[in-house]
Amino acid sequence: MPFTCRNATLADAEALVVLVNDAFQIEADMLTGDRIGLREVRERLERGAFLVCDADRGGLDGCVYVERRGETGYLGLVSVATVRQSIGLGRDLMAAAESWLREAGCGVFQLWVLSTRPELSAWYRRMGYRLVRIEPFEAVNPPPTRRPLRPCHFLVMERDAG
Repeated sequence: MPFTCRNATLADAEALVVLVNDAFQIEADMLTGDRIGLREVRERLERGAFLVCDADRGGLDGCVYVERRGETGYLGLVSVATVRQSIGLGRDLMAAAESWLREAGCGVFQLWVLSTRPELSAWYRRMGYRLVRIEPFEAVNPPPTRRPLRPCHFLVMERDAG
C-alpha cells in the first residue's frame, strides 16, 4: 500500500526531532547523543525540505530530508517510526525523495551512510545506489555533534536520476 507524503513545515519541527531520534536509536551503541536537534531541523527546513508521512495515530510515520546541491540531489535522514517499520514506508519515502529531487532538476542522487550500518548500505545498493567514495566521519560540514564510540567512516553512495 503506497503512502502519501507532504512537505513538512516549521510546525512539524518538534515531531521531526522525535521521529528521527527514535528511528536512529539503533545507532546508540555506535555514536553518542541524539541524531538531530530542533535547531538543526529548523536549519535544514531553510536549506531543503523534509518530506513527511503523517500517522493516523498522531505524530509522524516517516520522513526523509532532501536538498538540491547544484546538479546533485542529496537525501538523508530516512526515518520510519519504530512501530511502522517493515511495511514498505522506507521504500515509499525513497521514491518520494527521488521524485522531489528529479523535479528540482537533479541528475544524480547522493546519500551518506555510516560504515557501521552494513544492513543500510546493502538496502541502498538494492535500490540502485553504488559506492562512489569513502569520507572520514569528521568530513561532515559542520562536523557532527555526535562522536563515534568505535571507528567508522561514511560511505558516499550515488544513483543516476534516469
